[in-house]
Amino acid sequence: MLNIRFIPPLLGLLLAAVTLGAQARIVEGPPEPLAPTAEQRQATRIILQLMRLHHYKRVDLDDALSREILDRYLEALDPNHNIFLQSDIEAFQRWRDRLDDDLRKDRLEAPFEIFQRFLTRLGERIAYTESLLEEGRLDFQREEYYRYDRSEAAWPANRQEADEIWRKRVKNDWLSLRLSGKEEKEIPETLRKRYDTLLGHAGQYRSEDIYQLYINAYTAAVEPHTAYFSPRSSENFNINMSLSLEGIGAALRTSNEYTVVVRVIPGGPAALSGQLQPEDRILAVAQGTDGPFIDVIGWRLSDVVDLIRGAKGSVVRLHVLPKGAPPDDAGKRITLVRDKIQLEQQAAHAYLLEELEKERGIRVGVIEIPSFYLDIEGRINGEQDYRSTTRDVRRLLVELREQKVDAIVIDLRGNGGGSLEEATLLTGLFIPSGPVVQIRDSRGRVTVKSDPHEGVSWEGPLAVLVDRFSASASEIFAGAIQDYGRGLVLGEPTFGKGTVQTLVDLKRWAPAARKPLGQLKLTTAQFFRVNGDSTQFQGVVPDILFPGAEQDEDFGERAYDNALPWAHIRPAYFRRVGSGNPDLEQLRERHRQRVAKDAGFRFLLAELELMKEMEMEELLPLKADLRQAQRDRRQERIDTLEEGFLATLGLPEEMTEEERNRRLDEEIDRIVVREAGQILIDLVTRQLHQAGEEGPAVASFTP
Repeated sequence: MLNIRFIPPLLGLLLAAVTLGAQARIVEGPPEPLAPTAEQRQATRIILQLMRLHHYKRVDLDDALSREILDRYLEALDPNHNIFLQSDIEAFQRWRDRLDDDLRKDRLEAPFEIFQRFLTRLGERIAYTESLLEEGRLDFQREEYYRYDRSEAAWPANRQEADEIWRKRVKNDWLSLRLSGKEEKEIPETLRKRYDTLLGHAGQYRSEDIYQLYINAYTAAVEPHTAYFSPRSSENFNINMSLSLEGIGAALRTSNEYTVVVRVIPGGPAALSGQLQPEDRILAVAQGTDGPFIDVIGWRLSDVVDLIRGAKGSVVRLHVLPKGAPPDDAGKRITLVRDKIQLEQQAAHAYLLEELEKERGIRVGVIEIPSFYLDIEGRINGEQDYRSTTRDVRRLLVELREQKVDAIVIDLRGNGGGSLEEATLLTGLFIPSGPVVQIRDSRGRVTVKSDPHEGVSWEGPLAVLVDRFSASASEIFAGAIQDYGRGLVLGEPTFGKGTVQTLVDLKRWAPAARKPLGQLKLTTAQFFRVNGDSTQFQGVVPDILFPGAEQDEDFGERAYDNALPWAHIRPAYFRRVGSGNPDLEQLRERHRQRVAKDAGFRFLLAELELMKEMEMEELLPLKADLRQAQRDRRQERIDTLEEGFLATLGLPEEMTEEERNRRLDEEIDRIVVREAGQILIDLVTRQLHQAGEEGPAVASFTP
């Protein structure tokens, strides 16, 4: 397991530059020739050897894989199928069954030749857009529609068809800016700068960028978590692995010309602000409190990261398109103060669901764990108070016991993983002792990680709350609690990342090399639960699924077309805790009855349905009044949903809009954890009834 804090652009719109063909824009040439280097040929030999000897998934480098590599490389260059022509795609087929042989012989000319054709077509497209930006060229009274997602469409048959696609794209971009509040007279220049930027960044592209893109087409054809980092990308990767990174604290990726938030890092400015969420898209970046916004649509990820990263204490502003919002949404602008990501701010913390105690007379505590962290340096230096997830949670359990809580929720929503050791030790706080996770390596050897300590820190009723962003170490902990019967797992199916990655510096395999060769992140093992099931692909499926929590085929490992499949091995020897089982069906039925009447869940489900509808809208009207009407209808539905939910909260009339929005966000975040508490109260009440006792005290939990 590798705790990644920066996700490089393995797939996305990547640009380079040379002198472009006729009828195309001319840009300044690259800083070095766009051709393979001796170091890249050497790196290729090492990568092939590492993949053959140590990758967990055994895949032959043959003609079938060659075809997959070509397809992924073309998709990486032109994911929206609007730059290459069909004739280009047909011409590239001469390499379809040759790339495997070329890789074995260190021949790298094919990807560079394909890239040159890409540059020529890009230049033609940009030249055409500039001709359209002249006054009067675009007719916004004509009823026609734009397909903004062409990833499944055929490439344009000829230049005329490509021009038509880009004519509609320019109209769409123009209308989107108009509807987002841009002054009409400023729109042509804004778009001209946007399209010129594609070529401007092209001039900065290097040979190593093309090589990285091509090798990652190969590694992604094998398995999605294996990736190559060029020497320059390796430097960025290593910087971002540090907890002291100065920035906003967000993992980003490129998707169809957008910079997309993958994960908000606990303890960072973005997480603490609550304004940036996974799957939000960053449209523009501004420096300071009054600097101009720079449009970053179509930029390379590394360049966007450079804009966002900065010195501690400095201000950066982002123009963000929220998750699920259509391209013409006005979006929102947020202000963040860059800071170091502090371990203290990532630490586990606890609170009481006081409203439930007032309502039902049983006290429920919540421990929120943003990540599985470990201060390795502090432990090595012998510091008595070094921080770790397990040490902090043990202390919080003592505090909650002193507050006489009757049940505890461990909240792992959004927890993307971290230290495997901490996941193992944390499990040990809730089970007497025994195995926690099994790991099978590329040779089929299985090792078991166990809790070595006898005794538990909490014996009472327990629930683990997870969502689709709970991954890796979170899945190990949740799976172990479920297998031991130690507590209930509630929420959504988890991410499903059950593989282990190792980072290899290629120069270690070629010490005589004069220059850096980059790094390979290599999948070398797979996690298995103590019951023998893998956490890979399926993730951990909760005992009680919350509304809207069905497995999303477009998210997590399930979204990858070649992810490692779910698997099963021999169970480890372990003893379940207790001898009985809770009446899950009764708990589920009470849960269903409760959420059917809950205003918060009704709001969440209605919001989810609206987002699905918006995501399914494949065509956008390019007639101005139709586009405006579509946007007004959508906004009216959003406003109605939010106002209806806010009305149920009984907020004071004199609250400002900012205060109401903050309260709305707080209440939305508590909807799910409050229901987890309700389920535990149902369980406690049932146990008390069965025991014939009165009062909330519970000695032990034996599900």
